[in-house]
Amino acid sequence: MSKITTELLLERAVPRSTRLRKIETLNLSKLQLKTGDLDPRLFSRLRHLQKLDLSDNLLDKFPNSLTLPDLRVLNCNNNKLEDVTALKQFPLLEELTYENNVYLTLNDDYKVMFLLQNLRLLNGKDITKLANHVRRVNSRKLTSKVTAHWEKFFRDQLPEKYTAEQVKSIKKKFLKSVQTNVVYGPSSLSEFTRWRVKMIAEELLACSLGLDLSTDTESEEMMDENEEESTESPREAAEHVDQVPVTPSKRKRNHSKPGSGNKRSKTQANTEEEAVVNPRKSSRVQDDPAPDKPRTSNQPAKEATCEQGAEETQKNGEQFPKGQNNRRSRQLSGEQKSQEQDNGVVSLTPVKNSKGKEDVSAEPLHFLQCHSKGNSREDFKTQLWSCVFEPLLDCGARKDPIVSSSRTVATCGGESVCLIDCETGTVLKKYKVATEEFFSVAWTTLTMVISDSRKKSHNILAAAGRRGIVKLIHVAADFCYGEIKAHKKPIATVCFSPTRETHLFTASYDKRIALWDIGIPDCDYNFKASQLLVLEALSIPLRIALVPTCPDQYLLAGCEGGCFAWNIKLDKEQKSRPFEAIFQFPAEDGGMTTSHRVDGLAFLNDDIVVSKSSKPGCIYLWSWSRSFDTKGKGCQRTISAVILAELEWSPTDLSYLTLSTCPAKDYVFCGDEKGSVWMYNLSNYTTAWTSAKGKRSDRRIPPTQILKWPELRDNGEQLTEVLVNNVVSDPTFTYLVVLTSVNITAIWKKS
Repeated sequence: MSKITTELLLERAVPRSTRLRKIETLNLSKLQLKTGDLDPRLFSRLRHLQKLDLSDNLLDKFPNSLTLPDLRVLNCNNNKLEDVTALKQFPLLEELTYENNVYLTLNDDYKVMFLLQNLRLLNGKDITKLANHVRRVNSRKLTSKVTAHWEKFFRDQLPEKYTAEQVKSIKKKFLKSVQTNVVYGPSSLSEFTRWRVKMIAEELLACSLGLDLSTDTESEEMMDENEEESTESPREAAEHVDQVPVTPSKRKRNHSKPGSGNKRSKTQANTEEEAVVNPRKSSRVQDDPAPDKPRTSNQPAKEATCEQGAEETQKNGEQFPKGQNNRRSRQLSGEQKSQEQDNGVVSLTPVKNSKGKEDVSAEPLHFLQCHSKGNSREDFKTQLWSCVFEPLLDCGARKDPIVSSSRTVATCGGESVCLIDCETGTVLKKYKVATEEFFSVAWTTLTMVISDSRKKSHNILAAAGRRGIVKLIHVAADFCYGEIKAHKKPIATVCFSPTRETHLFTASYDKRIALWDIGIPDCDYNFKASQLLVLEALSIPLRIALVPTCPDQYLLAGCEGGCFAWNIKLDKEQKSRPFEAIFQFPAEDGGMTTSHRVDGLAFLNDDIVVSKSSKPGCIYLWSWSRSFDTKGKGCQRTISAVILAELEWSPTDLSYLTLSTCPAKDYVFCGDEKGSVWMYNLSNYTTAWTSAKGKRSDRRIPPTQILKWPELRDNGEQLTEVLVNNVVSDPTFTYLVVLTSVNITAIWKKS
């Protein structure tokens, strides 16, 4: 039975009404409405409705026949909309908002600007000038290109007297060809361009040949998800993953301390439908939905003009702003303390405190606030999640991960990805997408053919997050040259293969890990990406790691429900695979269990795995080779991890404070809930562990040193409850980059 009745409509009218035909303003927000609840027969009686609020519901699309001829204002914020084309049934619409619909992108903004001729405001922004450009200039350019394509390649293929079968064949070939080859504007708008090109092509055929093209040809054009994907011909239905966009919720924190009044409280409540700032969730939190914060307004002009410094564009895609044009991020070093203190912004008082033997001397260099939403100086809520150092182009980094690296690190959090010089604290480049929240970044080095046919190595950065889309960025050219629609749900983490530079793994909240071949772009940045493999998980994968001794054969993943291993060898025919093994770890009752959250996972060397579980204060070191028998037969085996040692860590039960390793120096790093970094020098243990007779350490190994979080103040108020979400060193352990929950990137240097 539908949730919407005549009585409900009369009651929710503003003001209340006694007749449906008299209602002009209607508020249907926060009713958990689904698309099937919008009964066209009932809505057709709202002949004079002008304002409709459908925010905070569960709508994934609009019925095509709501019949609201006088609708002027529509609010669809906080739903699950995947398509906007049905909005064309409201031709008088002047104001439209649909923020926090995770699957709507800039392409959808352009679609509604074209479809709704009277639209003035979109997501609170005046789009009059841009909409006129889209309807006139853009349409004129595309019409010219489509017509030229028909005249050049297809017009002469039709004989003077043609049959219906010949017309059908030509139509199918032309529509496919024109959508693939007609390119205009940045690649970020390729979906909109393809949509408009198809529309123009159908109109051209109908006008020139008198063809009836009212039938849906989309099914003829859909490509299987395993076919190649091109930036010039984006697929509209490439993914096979679950349609229900249940996205990650915020981790529960400090619920045992009500009324603590911390600065993070507003970011801790999210809905099931929206991934906000936490790329890694506990399934327990899903049952506690709360209103989401509003996202940054999606600015339709952002990728069409160069007015926004954070995301310039050029012909085929997004472009970084030049380094000198970046808005300066806030940073403080020791020398700046006295100078900045008077401004009441942030003051820094380093506090030196350590635990255990202090054999490492590290000093804080910079504290940067470069991921602020809207470049706000007051943003201490954006959470930072992932960072990775850029490989040196001349060091063979693809073959040997234990090499020197540059001092440039890529960080991500909120709506931006930043490249930072660790020595100077300079933000070299910043890439920003207002509708995205980035959760993970990864580097690879591709040998590309440049304009004069010479080959040259270039570093490519992959960035992904809540939209399930992987952005591919050629950093040296300040250019985002393409994207891969990898998943329908948020991507928790990504990593490249160390042996195959174009192979990218993406782990998503759809409980799948996909392997992609991203291809190598040509001199015009055309590339093809294809899906090679899908690994099925029982729960959400949080961390992934390729086994160093066989990176083309086995992958480990720490998941919400345990630690799993997959065979990823590509000579197998099976492209969708279940896990091959699940690992058991000690339980609190003294037994062994497979059911626990593994939110930290990394290799210390070729054999030793470091993993952090949901067991408070526990980080395990265990042997891959002694735990996993590669000669074993059968899938979904349960295996006991051969524990070598336990590391003493914080007793907190908070999850998603991940760990990292520095294999060249035998170091393990992990942050805690107080802003501290726990460092473990394990060089005195690894030799014994690696030997065949290596035994488990009898006691927990304490940290070599704990770097305490310095005292930071904002307008005289100390920043409290700083969580270290991630901490990463460069391969030589010269710099240590700490990412926090309060929008601060801390850079330490080993002295």
